[in-house]
Amino acid sequence: MDGTTSAHHGVHWDGAVNAWRIAGDVYRMGRHEWVTEAGWQQMYDDGVRTVIDLRASRERRQRDTDPEVPDEVKARIDVVHCPTEDPDHRDYSELFGPYLKDPAQYADYLELFAEKITAVFKVIAASPGKVVVHCSAGRDRSGVIALLLQRLAGVGDEEIVRGYELAARGINERHRTHGAPHAHDPYLSEEDLEAMLTRRRASLREFLASIDVAAFLTSNGVSEAELAAVRAKLGVTSAANMQS
Repeated sequence: MDGTTSAHHGVHWDGAVNAWRIAGDVYRMGRHEWVTEAGWQQMYDDGVRTVIDLRASRERRQRDTDPEVPDEVKARIDVVHCPTEDPDHRDYSELFGPYLKDPAQYADYLELFAEKITAVFKVIAASPGKVVVHCSAGRDRSGVIALLLQRLAGVGDEEIVRGYELAARGINERHRTHGAPHAHDPYLSEEDLEAMLTRRRASLREFLASIDVAAFLTSNGVSEAELAAVRAKLGVTSAANMQS
């Protein structure tokens, strides 16, 4: 693996929460509405030209506490709505509860929403410039996309697990300083957070042992050309780096 694919370097765009470089020219973060006008400018200056919003339509709204950003500032970066799920699906609540929140659920998530998830990769393949994927917290939906991308980039499993931990800690810190949005995802003390992470690290390692990323993508509509474009976006430059 070359140096362009080392995982999860934090980036500093003003207001962005859980903002990390996944690999190459692809990044992840929490809600784009948290990013300030200065942060949008910083993203643009860093070469970001596409933001992919993974949330359901009803989540995509401005909150009273969100910063005001002029439309002309946002307009230079294309915000693409590409939800990874249908929360109204008849099986959603039984499988995931109120929302996706644990790597133990990832295999079911990929099976239920394979076409929606692979659609994100088609957008990445077609996007100019650098790309940011985001959900709400920047932990699980963006985490699913991130780990699939990391596997394609040749990132090792323990570094992928570390990325999940960083995201979980990042949103927990946000909840400490700004308050949790609802009772389903409260702020956790270090002891409680570590207990949760111990369980979730194990679930994530089990999931990673079960997934062939390239096969999953190509069997659900991603072409070889699109897969090659995603790998190029990730900085993969040789066949030796193309791990699935």
